[in-house]
Amino acid sequence: MELFDSHCHLTDERFAGDVYAVAARAREAGVRSFVTIASEHEDAADALALARRLGVWSTAGIHPHAADRAVEGLPRVGELLEEAEVVAVGETGLDYHYDNAPREAQRSSFEAHLELAGSTGKPVVVHSRDSDDDMMAMIRSAGPRVRGVLHCFAGTPALFDAGVELGWYVSFSGLLTFPSYATGDLVTKVPADRLLIETDAPYLAPVPHRGKRNEPAHVVEVARAVAALTGESVEEVAARTTANARAFYGVAG
Repeated sequence: MELFDSHCHLTDERFAGDVYAVAARAREAGVRSFVTIASEHEDAADALALARRLGVWSTAGIHPHAADRAVEGLPRVGELLEEAEVVAVGETGLDYHYDNAPREAQRSSFEAHLELAGSTGKPVVVHSRDSDDDMMAMIRSAGPRVRGVLHCFAGTPALFDAGVELGWYVSFSGLLTFPSYATGDLVTKVPADRLLIETDAPYLAPVPHRGKRNEPAHVVEVARAVAALTGESVEEVAARTTANARAFYGVAG
């Protein structure tokens, strides 16, 4: 069984002491591929260097929490997107739950990232929290030249429908294993070729690992949760989501 963790943060300081052991455990668990996601322009350079050492892939972008620093960081993001191992724009988007950056700055940064996705042809990895109305308006405005994924989906059915109608992918994380997660039924409504799974490691460790640091090996628990909802075998979910992740990111086996 082969798995693909479509979204993890291996440059996070919580992996500083054992990132190679983490990668080895992932591969032992069948997670042959993963994409380490950037949160700022400095982090994007580190993610690329790590991806090269591990033989995987990375992204370049600025998280909405850091959107007030986007003006200084976006030129470097654009440079990094020219590298072959940098397979997507992001993580970007809107977060009105924490409001760590002014909303106007978040919208400006997100718009710039959408433009980069359109001009480079690379997909965009999108974070959305408590921002559904603006998110829907902005991804619709971006139009068909921008491909994207709504990562770690926890939004409303309206946002889900908007993403699906635009041809976007939808990714689910260990949230699926939480008893409080309310939108798991949407997994069954994602078009078969646009469903992704992820850990968002080191965050959101799934049951039975809750309360611990998450890591890519645990994406198998997300696959099991999807299988329980769709009626597929875990092996079928793994094969389907791995093929989808390769198609989305444009990477080979």
